[in-house]
Amino acid sequence: MSTSPARAAAFDILLRIEQQDAYASELLHSNQYVKLSPADHGLTTELVMGVLRWRSLLDAEISRFSDKPVEKLDIEVLTALRLAAYQFLFLDRIPGRAAVHESVELVKRARKGSAAPFANAVLRKLASTLLAKAASEDESSNTTLKRCSKQDPVQEQEVGAADLENAVEVSQRLAHPLWLVERWVQQFGLDRARQICSYDQHAPAAAVRLADAGTEAELRLDGIELAPGQLLASARRVRDGNVSSTRAFAECRVAIQDEASQLVALLVGKGSKILDCCAAPGGKTRLLAMRNPEANIVALELHAHRARLLRKLVPLSNVEVINSDVLEFEAGAGFDRVLADVPCSGSGTLAHNPEIKWRLKPADLADLHGRQLAILRAAMRQVVVGGRLVYSTCSLEPEENEEVIEKALSGKPAFCVLDCRLELERLRMEGELVWKDLESLVGGRFLRTIPGVHPCDGFFVAILQKS
Repeated sequence: MSTSPARAAAFDILLRIEQQDAYASELLHSNQYVKLSPADHGLTTELVMGVLRWRSLLDAEISRFSDKPVEKLDIEVLTALRLAAYQFLFLDRIPGRAAVHESVELVKRARKGSAAPFANAVLRKLASTLLAKAASEDESSNTTLKRCSKQDPVQEQEVGAADLENAVEVSQRLAHPLWLVERWVQQFGLDRARQICSYDQHAPAAAVRLADAGTEAELRLDGIELAPGQLLASARRVRDGNVSSTRAFAECRVAIQDEASQLVALLVGKGSKILDCCAAPGGKTRLLAMRNPEANIVALELHAHRARLLRKLVPLSNVEVINSDVLEFEAGAGFDRVLADVPCSGSGTLAHNPEIKWRLKPADLADLHGRQLAILRAAMRQVVVGGRLVYSTCSLEPEENEEVIEKALSGKPAFCVLDCRLELERLRMEGELVWKDLESLVGGRFLRTIPGVHPCDGFFVAILQKS
């Protein structure tokens, strides 16, 4: 029996993530894998994202039956074991023997044939133990490792999650690095830390933004089932169907964009001359242009290949894409609206990008803080008197958020922080913001969306005004 295209693709993607610091979402939508059949692409996505979400829990199960520490295993062998373990634990439609056989074949395919007997032995022990466990347990009991349906692979894992009493239990049960969970417990409290970690373990519904009402009607004819946005009236959520396979998506008339990300662009407001300092991949730039059709918008992008992609994805006449570093950019006249959506840890996006939680280290936050502070200071130099600057990240970490703002404003009396409540109230009065609990969206004067508390990624926003 040969290895299925889906498992082979999942194995290759997971290896590239481990060895090249690649991102799962980019690889899954790359030309190499979009050619898979819809069924195979769906299974590939399930396997890749499932292994990444539950990696530490899978490793704990593997270690029970391995005479070698998992950190000592060749990454090819460990990746094959993780794939099989995920199928055993979470996918009740996958025959156990098929999962064992194909993972052993993947080990051989990776030219690690000498490890094939080891992989076979570990997986057979794991499979037999789980089957015996499942047979002896009452179907209604609360068990961490009970096999779950593909439709809701995290449901059984979360049974009793509200009873987790400390950061260690949350980390182990909901597969997050302990250092991150401990930070979140300290910052948000145990209940919210549990909510964040639980949300991260789900595949979130895709949120989209449409060019016009005609596009929505066209998508429905294409079999795409849409629901209203939960934060924003103009957003839509995909209930069923593959938006990325439609003509509207290919023509950039529909964009996949988390609702919190859309909200950031809306908070920039109206302007006549707008600067987007770190524009790629372009979702916020496009929304700024659509909301300000008469404005001149300059979109900066440091990397040439991303600038080229930005021009393709945002082909609007009022947007000028410039391949430049904001630290060195000189515009002459300033801008009345500036968006500094800075590169960050992405710790608020783990539901979409679970590989980040295994890649991020505490020391990274200090480095990011320095880079973000430099970008914000450069952006502040571009704001005209009376103008506004929106600083945003998709991070939950204070080093990247409040501490950057505090440092940037030190010795800069011309700038003050506006209360985000005022802009949120404006959006609600305009009928755009439909989330009812406005106070849950703010922390002090800042916007703060929290995964699990809100149905979106975690974003931070500060609005600065130059007086």
